[in-house]
Amino acid sequence: MNDAPPKDAGPAIEVKNLECGYDGKVVLKNISFTIPRGEIFFIIGGSGCGKSTLLRHLVGLNAPTAGTVKFFGRSFTESDITTRRALLKTFGMLFQSGALWSSLSLRQNVALPLEEYTALSAREIQEIATFKLAQVGLGGFEDYYPAEISGGMKKRAGLARALALDPEIVFFDEPSAGLDPVTSRKLDELIRQIRDTFGTTIVVVSHELASIFDLADRVLMLDRTEQGVIAEGNPRELAKTSRDPRVTEFLRRADLLSESK
Repeated sequence: MNDAPPKDAGPAIEVKNLECGYDGKVVLKNISFTIPRGEIFFIIGGSGCGKSTLLRHLVGLNAPTAGTVKFFGRSFTESDITTRRALLKTFGMLFQSGALWSSLSLRQNVALPLEEYTALSAREIQEIATFKLAQVGLGGFEDYYPAEISGGMKKRAGLARALALDPEIVFFDEPSAGLDPVTSRKLDELIRQIRDTFGTTIVVVSHELASIFDLADRVLMLDRTEQGVIAEGNPRELAKTSRDPRVTEFLRRADLLSESK
């Protein structure tokens, strides 16, 4: 659906010296990291450390006060409207609540980005929306409305919409929030399946240790006092080798490291 970046383009995401904030208040500063294609990358940390703030600045919902964000070697923060619109088609996002339109059916919700960003016919859009819902295990629920389904199903429907344009990157904001452990584990399995099947780059904001240890290739850990990054790497290695008590306390706060092996 989208114009896939060439194989020799840059990494999926490259962030340099990013500064994030609201109303003149700096929340995060000097944020730099790179995410190669096909990686499952978690942004972690305690409450109020700026995880969701960073995510909102990465996807353009808020403009950073300094620094740059690049997707596949092309600047997102410094691009013109045409380039930014093209880059928007390369990624999808699953919001914490699912962010479904309550007045629209699940199929109509998934159809929205197709209607906005493609010239496909109404019939083609309906067929793709139906297929995307089936992809996330919601075949047969196309005509249901958000109020008629469970929280886990809403997350899956939101994911189907995020996948509508066959994005190269999918962002998740606390995907397990409000879900029971079984439903959360099934969503984790679906996220891994998407990466393994399509080579999609996955970026997840989360504080759930079970998901972090089960899914993450690497993590970026933020700290509220530091207003920035205090650790980056594989979560299991960080839990074993980090000398920063803030890192070890977070990653060992429940005995999930051994349980998730």
